[in-house]
Amino acid sequence: MENKIKIFENKQVRTLWNADEEEWYFSVVDIVAVLTDSPNPRKYWSVLKTRLKAEGSEVTANCSQLKMLAPDGKYRMRDAMDTKGVLRLVQSIPSPKAEPFKMWLAQVGNERLEEIADPEKAILRGADFYRAKGYTEGWINQRLQTIEMRKELTGEWKARGVE
Repeated sequence: MENKIKIFENKQVRTLWNADEEEWYFSVVDIVAVLTDSPNPRKYWSVLKTRLKAEGSEVTANCSQLKMLAPDGKYRMRDAMDTKGVLRLVQSIPSPKAEPFKMWLAQVGNERLEEIADPEKAILRGADFYRAKGYTEGWINQRLQTIEMRKELTGEWKARGVE
């Protein structure tokens, strides 16, 4: 599984790509934070989850516990949903941001499909992301080269049976 951070309206949404299922998983708390602007999105999700369970909603049944990167840099188990679950969750939260969020979600999925078809697009998207963060071209080139060298090294290890 591959952890990534996506940006919606300047807010981070932690995601996880499950290559086996070919599915994105999204941090529920991050989605709640984006849609509600709540000062305590964990509490909001806890109350909403309880209410949805009491109503017999299947939204919470589609929630998985997955290890995602926490703000302190450690990986912790978090509630996460696939795209279908997220779309159902969005319907449960009254928010004027719901429709723009759905459009953003569709864009995230489309980008991943494009990257699968043409891996160079993933590299170019990564470089654009680093530029937007203010990194220099030298730093970006070094970073991309480092990633490529690491892929070659781990590929060689795998070919030789190293785990």
